[in-house]
Amino acid sequence: MARPRAFDTGLAVERATDLFRRKGYHATPMPLLTARLGIGSGSLYAAFGSKDGLYAQALERYCAALVAELTRRTEGETDIRTALRTLLLALVTDDVADPERGCLLVNAATERAAHDATVAQVRATMAAAEAVLTGALERAAERGELGTGRSPAELARFLMTFVQGLHVMGNARADQAFLENAVSGALSVLD
Repeated sequence: MARPRAFDTGLAVERATDLFRRKGYHATPMPLLTARLGIGSGSLYAAFGSKDGLYAQALERYCAALVAELTRRTEGETDIRTALRTLLLALVTDDVADPERGCLLVNAATERAAHDATVAQVRATMAAAEAVLTGALERAAERGELGTGRSPAELARFLMTFVQGLHVMGNARADQAFLENAVSGALSVLD
C-alpha cells in the first residue's frame, strides 16, 4: 500500500513556478527544486513523474492564471484604454519591482522552444489570451471606443506581442519611465 503524500502538491507547484520564473528550466537543478519544495527527490518523482512533469504543471497553472487575470481585467463595461493601461502599468510595476521574477510564458517560449509540449502550451495560452483581448476590443469597438481602422483581432495580436516584449525589457532592467513611455506608445494604436 502506498503512503499518502506528506506535502501539498499545489504549494509545491506554486514554489516551483516561482523558481522556474526566476531561474528558468535549465538553471533549476533537482537539488535546488527539492530544497525549495521541502521534499525529497523520490517524493518529487512520485508526485510529478519528473522535473519535466513538475514544469508542465507549473506552466499549465501559470498560463491558466494569466488568461483568467486578463479576462478579469478586460471584462465588463470599463473603457478599454483604461483597462489596458491599468493592466500594462501593473505589469511594468511588477517587472520593475522584481525583474528577476520574469514571465514564465516568455521563458518557456525562448528556453524550451525544442520541447513540443511546452511550445503547444505557449501557443495555446497565447491564442486564448489573444481571444480574450479580441473579445474585449470587439466590445470596445461596439461602444465606439476605438478610433482605428485596424481590426480587433489585429490589435489583440499586436498587444500580445507587445506584452511579451514588455516583459523582456523588464528583465533587461529597463526603468519605470522607459516602460511607461512604451505603454503609452503601444496604446496609441487604439486611436
